[in-house]
Amino acid sequence: MIAYVNGIIEDISEDNVVVDVGGLGYNVKISADTASRLPGIGERVKLYTYTCVREDAFLLYGFLGRNDLDIFKKCITVNGIGPKGALAILSVMDADSLRYAILSGDTKAISRAPGIGARTAERLILDLKDKVTIDDAMINREIAMTAQGNLGASNPQMKEAVEALVSLGYGQTESLKAVNAVEGAENMDAGTLLKAALKKMF
Repeated sequence: MIAYVNGIIEDISEDNVVVDVGGLGYNVKISADTASRLPGIGERVKLYTYTCVREDAFLLYGFLGRNDLDIFKKCITVNGIGPKGALAILSVMDADSLRYAILSGDTKAISRAPGIGARTAERLILDLKDKVTIDDAMINREIAMTAQGNLGASNPQMKEAVEALVSLGYGQTESLKAVNAVEGAENMDAGTLLKAALKKMF
């Protein structure tokens, strides 16, 4: 119903921002991650919104980018995850980190969100894995293939490095991101790549 609000920030809290649009103040529900990235009070902001209409409430959920709004809308299609649960997930990880977690099956990362247990995280991954694409996640194609379990002989050292990090206790999502962040990773042996990826963890 309301595609976005564009106005001046009047007030910010951890889960809500008041935006003055032409003298009318809109309460917009936001994630903690969005709150941390907002400009200050008195500054102009544009938030892409999702409108939730209930019998007892008319609520707006706002995001700084369409990327965030898109993954939010995907999350709320999952049984057991409403707007509040989706915001909780996006408060502990940004949109791209969530896509990493979905592609890699990282229930541990998703279940860090308040009110989201391991079973709900598993359901989210199962329901959305086919709806999150490599292009959506904006990640290296080979790393994305690793996350989906399809990368083997073509680049085994990268897969081996990811598995080694996971065996050391790191999450699948952060392991994938660390390996992906190593420049020239595809040309390194697994041992060298592992050491370089470990440095990215700190």
